[in-house]
Amino acid sequence: MEHPENSKEYIGLQVNAGVCEQLTVNPYLHSFRKKRTKLFTPDEYVSGILDGDVSMLGQAVTLVESTLPEHQEIAQAVIEKCLPYAGRSVRIGISGVPGAGKSTSIDVFGIHLLERYGGKLAVLAIDPSSEKTKGSILGDKTRMEKLSVHPKSFIRPSPTAGSLGGVARKTRETIILCEAAGYDRVIVETVGVGQSETACHSMVDFFLLIQLAGTGDELQGIKRGIMEIADGIAINKADGSNVDKCELAAGHFRNALRLFPKPESGVMPKVVCYSGFYDLNVDKVIDMIENYIDAVKDSGYFQYRRNEQSKYWMYESINEHLRNGFFFSQNIKDMLPDMENKVLGGEVTSFVAAKRLLDTYYNELTNRQPH
Repeated sequence: MEHPENSKEYIGLQVNAGVCEQLTVNPYLHSFRKKRTKLFTPDEYVSGILDGDVSMLGQAVTLVESTLPEHQEIAQAVIEKCLPYAGRSVRIGISGVPGAGKSTSIDVFGIHLLERYGGKLAVLAIDPSSEKTKGSILGDKTRMEKLSVHPKSFIRPSPTAGSLGGVARKTRETIILCEAAGYDRVIVETVGVGQSETACHSMVDFFLLIQLAGTGDELQGIKRGIMEIADGIAINKADGSNVDKCELAAGHFRNALRLFPKPESGVMPKVVCYSGFYDLNVDKVIDMIENYIDAVKDSGYFQYRRNEQSKYWMYESINEHLRNGFFFSQNIKDMLPDMENKVLGGEVTSFVAAKRLLDTYYNELTNRQPH
C-alpha cells in the first residue's frame, strides 16, 4: 500500500522502506560451535592422568559420566588401569541442607588443608538435576573463589542425572581417577537432599554434616536419619550475634548424639561451631576430621570401612549393569509402550506387565547363549 506521506504535497518528507525482518538465529553460529574432543586410547588417558594433566583428567571424567557405549568401554579400561594407583587419599563427604553454606565452607576448608598439609585437593561438587528439563546449573565452582584458582586444586561439578543418595552416578569412579592423578584429599559435596545420603557415606572415610542454628531441638535431631551416619557435625554461621544460638544448638546436637548407639568406628561424633564466610574456627573442623582419621587408622577401622565400601559398590555395579542391559534391549524398548498402555487401560496389572517384560528379557538372554 502506498504511503500518503509520499504524495506531492509532502515533498519535503521522505519515508524509508524500512528494515527487513532479521533472522532469529545467528547465521555464523556454526563457526562458533565447539568441536568434539578427540578420543584418545586408554593408555594415553592413563599416562596423562598419572602425569597430573588436569585437561586429560577432565576428559576422562567426562567419558566416565557418559552413557554412550563406546565411551563407557574406554572409561572402564581407564579405570582398571588406574586402580593400582588409587586408594591413597583421604575421602571426605560433606552434606547439609540447602543454604547451609557447603560450597563456601569447602572453599575455606580446602585452603586450610592445602596450607597445613600441602599436597593436592580434588572437589567433586554434585549439582541437582531438574526433573523437568534434566539440566543442571553446575554453578558450585563460582562459590569456591579461592580454590578455583589454586594451582593444587581440581574442582569438578557433576549433575545427579536422576541418581539418588545425593551423589552423581559415577562419583566413585571419578574418585579413583583423581587419586591416580595424585590428589591426596578428595572432598565430595552432596546436593543436600536430607535423609538419602547413604550413597555418599559409602564412598568416603569421613562424613561431615553441616548444620545451622535453629533447625530443631534434640528430638528433631533424633528423627533425622542422616545424623546416624555422620562422623562429625559442624554448625556454620557462628559469627556476630549468632554465636550464642550456635553454641546452644551444639549442645542440643551433643545431647541427641548421646542417645544413638555407639558407632562402628568406636569414635563418638563431635560437634563444633565455625563460620565459613568469615573464616572463624575453621581449624576446629579440620582438627576434628584429622583426629578422626588418625583414630580409625590406628584401630584398623579405616581399612575395614574401605573393604566394606568396595563390596557395597560391587553389588551396586551389578544392579546398574543389569538395569542398563534391560532398558537398552531393543525388544524391551519395543514392548514398553504397549505394556504401559495396557497398564493404564486396566487390561493388566503392573506386576503382570513387569513379569512379561522380564520374561521377554530372560528369553532374549537365553537365546544369545551358544548352543
